[in-house]
Amino acid sequence: MISLEKLQAGYRHQAVTPPISGRFAPGSMTALVGANGCGKSTLLKTLAGLLPPVSGAYQLSLPASAVGWLPQQSEIERQFPITVFDLVAMGCWQRTGWFGCIGRQLRQEIMQALRTVKMDDFADAQPGMLSGGQLQRVLFARLLMQQASLLLLDEPFTGIDSQTVALLLDLLAERHRQGCTLIVVLHDMSMVDACFPQVLRLQPDEAEWRSRRVQAAPLQQVGGR
Repeated sequence: MISLEKLQAGYRHQAVTPPISGRFAPGSMTALVGANGCGKSTLLKTLAGLLPPVSGAYQLSLPASAVGWLPQQSEIERQFPITVFDLVAMGCWQRTGWFGCIGRQLRQEIMQALRTVKMDDFADAQPGMLSGGQLQRVLFARLLMQQASLLLLDEPFTGIDSQTVALLLDLLAERHRQGCTLIVVLHDMSMVDACFPQVLRLQPDEAEWRSRRVQAAPLQQVGGR
């Protein structure tokens, strides 16, 4: 799925990660962990194609259209004058083009995605009116509409309520069961230990890969805020 060969990620030719070599296998579910400032988000943006590598290389055996990207909420423009429905509909652009028509079938799919995250009652609301947890549910609905086979998520559970964490963890587990590959930046090590079979830990001088069996834990016991 993704192969890394001495990859270093960073900005303006300055590396912030150690050299990383390894592979994210198809269908894997990996937590990307490490101390603040170690380059987790920078690495994820590089894998998403938003930043060029500083050195080394990586290979992605998928078209860009098969990659779903969820940035940190602080990078989301909340005041843009669109509705929640319109925000989720942006996930359809690979099927419709940016200026294509949203037909009856897609409208039904969008509403179903909103029902899945329990936000269908907010379809006509503006994103700026939502709480952090509500907005994250909507952004997950947009990811569902993308039908991506690789999901890259940057701190998706930071600052949201425990009910939303449990719901979104459940959605990620279901996508994983369907064969989707997930790479998720996380800080909550109890969530990592309970839910993520693979771990990539970034440290100042090295990157450590771990793969293990995960004993399923009740969702309400992990990730609470």
